[in-house]
Amino acid sequence: MSPVFPMLTVLTMFYYMCLRRRARIATRGEIMNSHRTIESNSRASPLNAEVVQYAKEVVDFSSHYGSENSMSYTMWNLAGVPNVFPSSGDFTQTAVFRTYGTWWDQCPSASVPFKRTPPNFQSQDYVELAFEQQVYPTAVHVLETYHPGAVIRILACSANPYSPSPPAEVRWEILWSEKPTKVNASQARQFKPCIKQINFPTNLIRLEVNSSLLDYYTELDAVVLHGVKDKPLLSLKTSLIDMNDLDEDDYEEKDGCGMDNLNKKFSSIALREGPSNGYFDKLPYELIQLILNHLTLPDLCRLAQTCKLLNQHCCDPLQYIHLNLQPYWAKLNDTSLEFLQARCTLVQWLNLSWTGNRGFISVAGFSRFLKVCGSELVRLELSCSHFLNETCLEIISEMCPNLQDLNLSSCDKLPPQAFNHIAKLCGLKRLILYRTKVEQTGLLSILNFCSELQHLSLGSCVMIEDYDVIASVIGAKCKKLRTLDLWRCKNITENGIAELASGCPLLEELDLGWCPTLQSSTGCFAKLARQLPNLQKLFLTANRSVCDTDIEELACNCTRLRQLDILGTRMVSPASLRKLLESCKDLSLLDVSFCSQIDNRAVLELNVSFPKVFIKKSFTQ
Repeated sequence: MSPVFPMLTVLTMFYYMCLRRRARIATRGEIMNSHRTIESNSRASPLNAEVVQYAKEVVDFSSHYGSENSMSYTMWNLAGVPNVFPSSGDFTQTAVFRTYGTWWDQCPSASVPFKRTPPNFQSQDYVELAFEQQVYPTAVHVLETYHPGAVIRILACSANPYSPSPPAEVRWEILWSEKPTKVNASQARQFKPCIKQINFPTNLIRLEVNSSLLDYYTELDAVVLHGVKDKPLLSLKTSLIDMNDLDEDDYEEKDGCGMDNLNKKFSSIALREGPSNGYFDKLPYELIQLILNHLTLPDLCRLAQTCKLLNQHCCDPLQYIHLNLQPYWAKLNDTSLEFLQARCTLVQWLNLSWTGNRGFISVAGFSRFLKVCGSELVRLELSCSHFLNETCLEIISEMCPNLQDLNLSSCDKLPPQAFNHIAKLCGLKRLILYRTKVEQTGLLSILNFCSELQHLSLGSCVMIEDYDVIASVIGAKCKKLRTLDLWRCKNITENGIAELASGCPLLEELDLGWCPTLQSSTGCFAKLARQLPNLQKLFLTANRSVCDTDIEELACNCTRLRQLDILGTRMVSPASLRKLLESCKDLSLLDVSFCSQIDNRAVLELNVSFPKVFIKKSFTQ
């Protein structure tokens, strides 16, 4: 054989390896940019004209800055045509999520993150939008009007929210994803990511966001869905590009495969038993367990199929002490829980946030799982789990006697009477009821029986009639309370604040943002500062009456203060802020947006004197 042919073979192999290496190391942006070549092959013909539509309705969301009873800064502003775009700035007519940056992760109320979270799952919030017509998406445009860059994933759902009958199967497909990136400009932009084509029509789009790199709240104005009614034909070039997307580290491929494995019963009989497992036979059992602790859940499921020894290790309940199922919300169902059940008998931390919606998890399936796996549970995260009903909370109260941490944030479909069962969990130390329909009677019962509470969130709980009564009982019963969120509690007065301050001297974090009935003239903020010397975070957002006297009291008495929000006050001067900054050496966040006496020049001067403090000053164009 001529020596030319082996050389050609080697060159061919080298070329192929280079192509595969490029596919593996290319960033998501580079890969998605290659999809631009598809556009010339999939443009709509005259018979398949492109449909352009704004969102008809906001179906679901995880949080928002606004009130449940108004439209200012709420997710509902994403429905319909733009209200603000192309203007830039802080406008009440936009959709704003509850948090930004890493400030909330640095507060005393912050929870310890779950281990074994896939590195590519970094979503913090979401919003789901329904459109009038089902189409095959060709583009999704997001109109961002302030501090853009939070959107990191866009998904499409096969279910039609306007269909009178539930679908036999619900599929979610990722149209576009990217890691969080820093966008330096705060100006408005029309975000136009290159999306991939899917093989089903949709009128339900989900945006997932991560605001950790943002300097301030992101504001979204509208979402535009472009698509065609008939399924576009994919060219050969499209198929080749899609094959290059099959990166080993690709989030959607990797986790999709892994969660499908959860729905298959792994039988050790079917596993090949070789004569030897090599060095694994010589390693201590505990060391192998320690190594496997670094694997994600899908990887653990894959490894369980390799041999009997590793199957035994991967099915050991000690591998599932902390179980985070939130990253797999799009595929997790009753079958998944059933086959995890035998492995999770020792689970202590369980995260089911965002899971089970649209019939994926049934009440019966959830109940069966907790009856087997609930006895050791200490922490249970159920944020935005809309399958929950009163029976579920009753099961939790009966099957989880050791529960200390319960998160029901944005479970707004739970009926008020369901919360009565929480009172049976007398060992609770953390309870998150943000955006729920808990009523006064049920909450009073919880406070009377759960005296060990250290962290309590009642933000945007609009069904409570008298927050002064609630504050009085908190002060009398919850002596160990360290953090309290009363964001947008409409009717608390100086009387309730006085009861809180005298009864909960250990408070380190207090959120009184958008509580309009509190007036500085009553002395409530000054008394608060004198009686709560351990305060690290205090939000007095949008309280117009906060004055220099209050700031000076904080400077004298709350020297541990780290975060202060006085957005919107008219009565605070630069001089009092300077006293505060000189006294509170640990202060790192100060929001003075829309404070009429604090102009940009004053902010610049304070920044020069105190460079380690992030002083926020929002604006409206």
